Amino acid sequence: MQDLLLEFISKYISLTEDEKNAIVSLDIFRSVKKGATLLKEGQKSNDGYFVLKGCIRTYYIIGGEEKTTAFYTEMEGLTPHCVISKAHSEYYISCVEDTILIVTNPEMEAESFIKFPKFESLCRILSEDLLAKQQINFEEFKISSPEQRYLNLVQKRPDLIQRVPQYQLASYLGIKPQSLSRLRARIIEKNTG
Repeated sequence: MQDLLLEFISKYISLTEDEKNAIVSLDIFRSVKKGATLLKEGQKSNDGYFVLKGCIRTYYIIGGEEKTTAFYTEMEGLTPHCVISKAHSEYYISCVEDTILIVTNPEMEAESFIKFPKFESLCRILSEDLLAKQQINFEEFKISSPEQRYLNLVQKRPDLIQRVPQYQLASYLGIKPQSLSRLRARIIEKNTG
């Protein structure tokens, strides 16, 4: 687990042996089973998550239906809004697969930034990357038809098609599972006909 993390970090900044040892010594790694809920609507939390292996998703329950808003897979991080706002969560976070996470909190991060200023630079770079990616995804989603959303997903995140249950994918795309089945059939027909 530590090796995966250190390899990822080395793509952005170089670490001294002391910095590597400091990371390894932290009690931040968690193995979580598929289906486990990390955060529920109405809960308060101080935990941020970084996926080393596996997949987590965020979703709301509206009118008894799950509305998936995002999937996070290997080397992607998520700090729930409620951590920053100190309010109750408005959504759920759960594991789509057995997942290995890094779990941190603002106090732990602040302490690390003081000891190792490079970590603050790394977090800033990762936050900027994530914000840019989310903004692009949001804009594409707003102007795309369901078919275009699905084709974008196939192009940009093909792993999700295999990893995520169809009802969650449909919810993420803003359509019903039956519509996703018909959409897939239409696309296959276009490509073979």
